[in-house]
Amino acid sequence: MQQKLTEDKSIYLQISQMIETDILRGILLEEERVPSTNELAKLYTINPATAAKGVNILVDEGILYKKRGIGMFVANGAVEKIRIRRKNAFYQMRLTELLTEARSLGISKDELIAQIMREEL
Repeated sequence: MQQKLTEDKSIYLQISQMIETDILRGILLEEERVPSTNELAKLYTINPATAAKGVNILVDEGILYKKRGIGMFVANGAVEKIRIRRKNAFYQMRLTELLTEARSLGISKDELIAQIMREEL
């Protein structure tokens, strides 16, 4: 977790997203311990309660779970849960915006598909 915090959104949301991103990238593996709220607070110079709020979002979503007295761990299936949710968010936000802009520019479905096919993923 070496990303930097920004002022774009709430710190606790950024903490949550950074942990998710580390899980998706394989930096944090399923069944592996994640940094404690105190470790996160020290790393980012934030209040431990703010770090806990970000971690608790992931607990509520079933991405992390607590082992009493040991810490928080990445749940089995966390990668797939994150991937599905982020894909859905991508389709809702970015794809809708793309299609709206394409319509306003008079770009046909065929033109749009052709352009997408020219790009490499």
